[in-house]
Amino acid sequence: MIIQAFLRWVETAKTSDRARAAAALGKAYVTARMSVLDRHAAEMAMTFLLDDPSPKVRLALAETLVDSDSVPRSIILSLAEDQPETAFAVISRSPVLNDADLIDLAARGTPETRAVIAARCSISPPLAAAIAEIGGEEEVLILLENPEAHFSLRTLKRLSERLGHLWSVRNQLLERNDLPADARHVLMEKVGAALAGASLIQAAIGERRVDRITREACDRAAVGMAGAVQADELSRLVEHLRENARLNPAFLLHALCSGKIDFFAAAIVNLSGLTEKRVRSILSDGRLPAIRALFESAGLGRDISMVFADATLIWRRENRSVAIGMTETISSALLSRLRGKSTPEASNGLAGILEKLSIAEQRQTARDYALAAAREAA
Repeated sequence: MIIQAFLRWVETAKTSDRARAAAALGKAYVTARMSVLDRHAAEMAMTFLLDDPSPKVRLALAETLVDSDSVPRSIILSLAEDQPETAFAVISRSPVLNDADLIDLAARGTPETRAVIAARCSISPPLAAAIAEIGGEEEVLILLENPEAHFSLRTLKRLSERLGHLWSVRNQLLERNDLPADARHVLMEKVGAALAGASLIQAAIGERRVDRITREACDRAAVGMAGAVQADELSRLVEHLRENARLNPAFLLHALCSGKIDFFAAAIVNLSGLTEKRVRSILSDGRLPAIRALFESAGLGRDISMVFADATLIWRRENRSVAIGMTETISSALLSRLRGKSTPEASNGLAGILEKLSIAEQRQTARDYALAAAREAA
């Protein structure tokens, strides 16, 4: 009877009075003990208020219901579709909304709606993936800055691919400890592309040279990354590089000559289809014909498989002697072998790469020596 009287009164009451009454009704529903009949009547009254012509009334109702998990879904979903102020109050906090509801709201809503969702106190991996797939810069930044947002490795890589060209998003991603190696490589490529596309740099050294320099720099950085990546991420990084056509002979030779043998072995496993145990056994103890057959099964031509076989044998020798400066030894020793015999055109191309590696290593050695000397002098 009280609810019936309330509904009759609502029809003629002022907006401010209706708003106060809506708040009181919502608070009573959330906090007071009601019989089943009274609770049902209260739900009917709140449903009736969803059609109130004043947004102030609907907002007052929403603000009292937003933190309760016992409110009927029909009421919460209706309020979540209301005008922005009312909808955002519900979307930002209501525990009644599940992942499916929020993903649907994000897909159909505005950037502001997605931003409100991204700021919720708990973001599951599927919800984070949905926002990452359709969100713009602002929504994604809010998501990345939310300490309660949980991301899958796939989502972090997808964000790197979609929005890694934006420095704000890129910086947020690079600061994350859980960013996988393949996503870091994507961001590194984005940085290279940004530098290559800078008009000032192109004017200074020429577009073609910029492309070559940035490509070589990205390859060097990728090899360095490959040596630092955790074992459980190696296969993901290798697959990512293969899908992006980065596992070419020049890159593989760079990795091998740089002593990144774990990465190199993982790459050969991926390209050849052989088991890791078999590949590592051949690299460590296999005879020359077996080594060449391994590399040819990975797609390396016969004309350059011998270069890789020689590099492997040099790596073995230096690894077993525990020599200092192994990286320099491999590239310089291999270069000396290539220069000492007639080689096919493809091998000559690799010789040019080896020479660049050797020069870069010599310069790095000189820098390290100068730094050490400066420290001793200080």
